Amino acid sequence: MFIDKMKKTNKNGFNDLLERIENGGSVDRSEWAFLLSSLDAEERNAVSARARAVADVRFGCGVFVRGLIEISSYCKNNCFYCGLRCANREALRYRLSADEILACCRVGAQLGFETFVLQGGEDPAQNDEFIENIVSSIHGEFPEKAITLSVGERDKAAYEAFHRAGATRYLLRHETADEGHYALMHPSVMSSENRKKCLFFFKETGWQTGSGMMIGSPGQTIDNLIDDILFLQRLQPQMIGIGPFIPAAGTPFGNYPAGDPEQTLLLLSLLRLRFPKALIPATTALATLLPDGVERGILAGANVVMPNLSPARVLGKYSIYNNKKVDGSESAGQLRKLEQRLHAIGYHIDYSRGDYLDV
Repeated sequence: MFIDKMKKTNKNGFNDLLERIENGGSVDRSEWAFLLSSLDAEERNAVSARARAVADVRFGCGVFVRGLIEISSYCKNNCFYCGLRCANREALRYRLSADEILACCRVGAQLGFETFVLQGGEDPAQNDEFIENIVSSIHGEFPEKAITLSVGERDKAAYEAFHRAGATRYLLRHETADEGHYALMHPSVMSSENRKKCLFFFKETGWQTGSGMMIGSPGQTIDNLIDDILFLQRLQPQMIGIGPFIPAAGTPFGNYPAGDPEQTLLLLSLLRLRFPKALIPATTALATLLPDGVERGILAGANVVMPNLSPARVLGKYSIYNNKKVDGSESAGQLRKLEQRLHAIGYHIDYSRGDYLDV
């Protein structure tokens, strides 16, 4: 068996495998399975160190910041794992007005943010016209800023309208590439095929495209994770967001155990090796399970963080999972604390747009 054989190989064999990943070489399923399931602590540390070195060569010691604005906690979908699912009576609901969203952008601009990320559930009240208009307003007032959207599955005409209005990046995690696993976590009216079609549409029409998955989600296997890696290799996204699954109250998986943050960090490092140019955030989910999750994410190969610019009245209400880490301090205070934490591990905030560079 391959895994038993790899355990007996010398250190050079392990390093050769990592080098093959880093150089875009062929890696078969048994090799991915070995890396995802059989490494000891020393080997995991070696993967992390190599990933950080790759990130340092390409991005230096700067960590890009994006201003996150959580625009609505309403969602028409009923995904079984998500705290915002429409059937969840425990969810705290709100939606920001266009004026409130613009006010958040103005605060972010004063603080030096060059990218705004509008994230929300698929809220019927914030329909395609609303999103197009708010993007147009932000782009009109801040034409040099990057606008990222993460507002779910829409039709192609809507995506084209958002792009014309000034948005250039779209985040839509595929969550899981396996159709059976996808069906375990979503109602039958949703399909893995449609989500993938959206992602490939972004790639084909010039968006900077972000995808990713949860680690340790209900029913997930090592084979599922390998399928996810292979899907990302097909898609070649510019942005990859992964985080541990965390259960949400009021959902069918509310009592399910959280995903392993260590496995998340390992996969983050492997994805950094495989996708050296990608923009990979140290996610809030990772910081929710680990007090030093941001720092460990950066040291594992991440190069993006997303401080929250949402108004104080809604902080904590965008509860897609339990005990979500929210910094309730004012935005300038958030940045000072973040800068201090990054400096402590040898990094600093990079306030540039941080566009994906295909070089």
